[in-house]
Amino acid sequence: MKLSDFDFDLPDRLIATRPAKPRSSARLLVAKDDEITDAIVGDLVDWLRPGDRLVLNNTKVIPARLYGQRNRQGADGATSAKIEVTLLEPRADGGWMAMLRPLKKIREGEEIVFSEKLTATLREKREGQGLLFFNCAGADFDAALADVGNMPLPPYIAAKRAADAQDHRDYQTVWAKNSGAVAAPTASLHFDEELLENLRQRGVEFTQVTLHVGAGTFLPVKVENVTEHKMHAEWGQVTETAASEIAATKAAGGRIIPVGTTSLRLIETAARDGGGHIAPWTGKTDIFIYPGFKFNIADGLMTNFHLPQSTLMMLVSALLGHDRIKQVYQHAVANNYRFFSYGDASLLLPKK
Repeated sequence: MKLSDFDFDLPDRLIATRPAKPRSSARLLVAKDDEITDAIVGDLVDWLRPGDRLVLNNTKVIPARLYGQRNRQGADGATSAKIEVTLLEPRADGGWMAMLRPLKKIREGEEIVFSEKLTATLREKREGQGLLFFNCAGADFDAALADVGNMPLPPYIAAKRAADAQDHRDYQTVWAKNSGAVAAPTASLHFDEELLENLRQRGVEFTQVTLHVGAGTFLPVKVENVTEHKMHAEWGQVTETAASEIAATKAAGGRIIPVGTTSLRLIETAARDGGGHIAPWTGKTDIFIYPGFKFNIADGLMTNFHLPQSTLMMLVSALLGHDRIKQVYQHAVANNYRFFSYGDASLLLPKK
């Protein structure tokens, strides 16, 4: 299984830099059986059945991108340099692993000033990243971060424009609750309250799980033999209530449809560790789903359109089949669907 098997040509004009307004007006490609149907996200009620259950990731994106000044006191006086920081993951000791640019401009033990209320000290460098300790924690840290932090837009958007105030709303789901993600579960961005209510009226049920999406989701695959790729790890939790709801739907014959690859990876992790059955689960998952994977829980998937040669292309190929996904993506490109985080959506329903 080669990396080139998951490549395709994507015109730059199809990469979305802003989401559709309203959220549920985004286009929806439905791949069911041997057919492909063009719809909009608001039509989701026509494709789901009473008793189906959508699994939603309730992680909350933090404004993880910061711009500060390094202050260094030398023999000739104070010197400063601009430092860009992207928070990656909190640690049990209170520190944060972060990407710093340019990392060579700052030494261990030096301070970065982001605002009057927020500063950080670089404790150590490791593998191109830095370990930062901030001057505050808890609610004080959250408030200071909210004042000066920017939404950590994906690289393919950040290369075209800077994050702004609108992204604080656009790059967050309407049910976001548990802070900790540095990237959004983007398929969930298509939902608004009106769509959720329409689905409830249809008899569709909802279960929330948590997977804190990390910056590793954007890391490229660098090996030609994809089975040798090492996935990044992300923290997640399936509560006892969530596991019971999913199990009850399966027992009743309803379909389990994760909204987003993050929800799918998490429930399949919980099932893998539960002997093929959904079970409560908490920890870090580095599950890698590629063709040949046996799905224990997911009966379908709602997801956006993914990067060529990415692990997410491998995941959807595992779910629908490699040849079928090629057809889906050829249709999406030919019909000008918008791609990636702020792009359009697909509903993938494999044959049973």
